[in-house]
Amino acid sequence: MPKQFLLIWALICSGIIAYFCLIDSSSIPVVNIPSIDKIVHFCFHFGFTISWIVFFKKELKGKEADDYKAYLISFIFSVFFGITIEILQSLLTTTRASDVTDVLANALGATIAVFTAIAFKKHIDKI
Repeated sequence: MPKQFLLIWALICSGIIAYFCLIDSSSIPVVNIPSIDKIVHFCFHFGFTISWIVFFKKELKGKEADDYKAYLISFIFSVFFGITIEILQSLLTTTRASDVTDVLANALGATIAVFTAIAFKKHIDKI
């Protein structure tokens, strides 16, 4: 798959996450599932990290960098992206607030994504 497509896909995923984390929370339907907010943060950053891992593995392929650099870059990017979104929620929105536990859910999603990508390395390498 062309790396330009993978980059566009990763950027679209990033944009969707930013959009849903920064829109007015009163426009989001209320779901009465315990900890749904943390589950959503986990899933967002799991997908975010996987999409960037696939892109960076393709981008770094054939270069002196090994595969694990793609995992590390994607993980760090996901954590900093999540922290930035939390800061922006407190600065730019009136219906949302920063939450440290959201950052922890983001980091956990990113961590599990890295281990999943390592476990499925052969499949990811075929993309």
